[in-house]
Amino acid sequence: MSGMEQLLVENRVFNPPKAFAKQAAITSMDQYNAMCKAFDKDFNGTWARLAKESLFWKKPFTKVLDESKAPFYKWFEDGLTNASYNCIDRNIKNGMAKKTAIIFEADGGEVSKVTYQELHDRVAVFANGLKKLGIKKGDRVVIYMSMSIEGVVAMQACARIGATHSVVFGGFSAKSLQERIVDVGAVALITADQQLRGGKALPLKTIADEALDLGGCEKLKHVIVYKRTGGDVPMKAGRDKWMHDVSAGQAKVCEPEWVSAEHPLFVLYTSGSTGKPKGVQHSTGGYLLWAMLTMKWTFDLRDSDVFWCTADIGWITGHSYVAYGPLACGGTQIVFEGVPTYPNAGRFWEMIQRHKVSIFYTAPTAIRSLIKASDTDSSVHPKNYNLKSLRVLGSVGEPINPEAWMWYYKNVGGEKCPIVDTFWQTETGGHMITPLPGATPLVPGSCTLPLPGIMAAIVDEVGGDMPNGQGGILVVKRPWPSMIRNIWGDPERFKKSYFPEELGGKLYLAGDGAIRNKKTAYFTITGRIDDVLNVSGHRMGTMEIESALVANPLVAEAAVVGRPDDMTGEAIVAFVVLKGKRPTGDEAKKIATDLRNWVGKEIGPIAKPKEIRFGDNLPKTRSGKIMRRLLRVLAKGEEITQDTSTLENPAILEQLKHAI
Repeated sequence: MSGMEQLLVENRVFNPPKAFAKQAAITSMDQYNAMCKAFDKDFNGTWARLAKESLFWKKPFTKVLDESKAPFYKWFEDGLTNASYNCIDRNIKNGMAKKTAIIFEADGGEVSKVTYQELHDRVAVFANGLKKLGIKKGDRVVIYMSMSIEGVVAMQACARIGATHSVVFGGFSAKSLQERIVDVGAVALITADQQLRGGKALPLKTIADEALDLGGCEKLKHVIVYKRTGGDVPMKAGRDKWMHDVSAGQAKVCEPEWVSAEHPLFVLYTSGSTGKPKGVQHSTGGYLLWAMLTMKWTFDLRDSDVFWCTADIGWITGHSYVAYGPLACGGTQIVFEGVPTYPNAGRFWEMIQRHKVSIFYTAPTAIRSLIKASDTDSSVHPKNYNLKSLRVLGSVGEPINPEAWMWYYKNVGGEKCPIVDTFWQTETGGHMITPLPGATPLVPGSCTLPLPGIMAAIVDEVGGDMPNGQGGILVVKRPWPSMIRNIWGDPERFKKSYFPEELGGKLYLAGDGAIRNKKTAYFTITGRIDDVLNVSGHRMGTMEIESALVANPLVAEAAVVGRPDDMTGEAIVAFVVLKGKRPTGDEAKKIATDLRNWVGKEIGPIAKPKEIRFGDNLPKTRSGKIMRRLLRVLAKGEEITQDTSTLENPAILEQLKHAI
């Protein structure tokens, strides 16, 4: 039985524990259905009520949704607000000045805490420091840092002065960083001397210097460096400043810049199916509203909770569920610098035990690697730790396979914690389809039902609705407040990518295939419909990796596909034709290693192909089109049953079976 068929017949159901449901924010399916009905009855009015109840508005909005220039939708546009004020000041005004906002655990295990008042003061002095450098509303600031309180402070300080931030994951290469600095037109870069991961000090500032040396960054006037390790890094006079020097002597009060709800809070780059990364632009008001609502609805966040999302601030999950959502709700959260396997694979469980974490949110890849680790070393199995503080578990980044779900449910949650399997994307700003822990009967491997207000559906190639039980393309039929507003500087690409004409120009195309269960109407995501791979929850365009490979002087041609992988969900398989003859034996191994390192340097380590296969050429039709469907079959190690008569050179299929 294939994985897909298995998903379709998954019939294990786990109801929310009665005691949990009783105290939950949303207590039953009846309540969920009533919330959905409120949107059906008065869509704009319901969103307006939630926005007024949830956010502080310096100037209240009078317009809710403006659809006049669809698909460039606007929400609460004439309202004035500020994300940093909503995340920090408002909580202080509500008597939470002394409440712990962030518990930071460093790679080496050192723990430091900041209260809401301390966080406010750190954000204010840094924001004033940025203003003194001449950084103002509408400027773009790139942040290239690892997980740290300073990373969150940098994001919040930008939001406070109305500067639009663009965070680049600390694992990306100099070239990836340079492309993003150039595309967004950044005036400043905030980075660190180094980052600590798994006991190793890894460079950040030297990579940042390398990025700026690549050229095209003329607008960038300031590089601000957080001293994390004290490692020796060159500082360029006039351009480079230490973060503590920028903050020194600044006032602990910084009046927020009140901006339109539509003001771009951030631009976050994500891989597209063409080589060029897409700058996903998010608003302030609508984005923050949904980050708050999903914290309350999906995670059932309470005042007493210790929330831990393990994602890095370089990804959307680290924006919505580290830097903004938990703070906007006045929560206490863990920020973790390290990796789940250092000093051993019990690190997550040990931290949950130590900090009494009650809501834990991580990726299926992490879960699968920890299953494997506890199978080989019983001392790091979750059963050895006290995990009784947990009450909600979450999964993010990619679909979770039912077996990993069951292990998580039994061994981490002790069969008493609901698992919220959340489907969403960089572009959606927050959760779209997810169980509600106090209401939704859970099915392993299914993200279940859309949140209230999210009009998700499955359609065919021309936008017609598909019946339940038949797979198709996942779309969202109505706009929602935290949706992508544009691709930075490329409105045409935005329309083509997300609101294609062939679907009528009004349906949001998620880029994923999905199927709904015949009986329950639950959604199960079946994978990407475009050439985008999902490796460990990170999206990467095949084109991006192909372009990097072809840029190597040895390579004539390359094609990249994904294949299922037990650990990472999807693994990158590269089919490569060299300019010289096809290598074999040790030579092939050496070239494969060199090419992996090359891709790591061009894009970042996460993009390194797991397998490289060399051939005299690639399978093409007589018209010269690469037959990717064949490559996918080869990558999976399956027998080719398709017609290969249109192939130019069928003999190469044998060559391409051999992986290195």
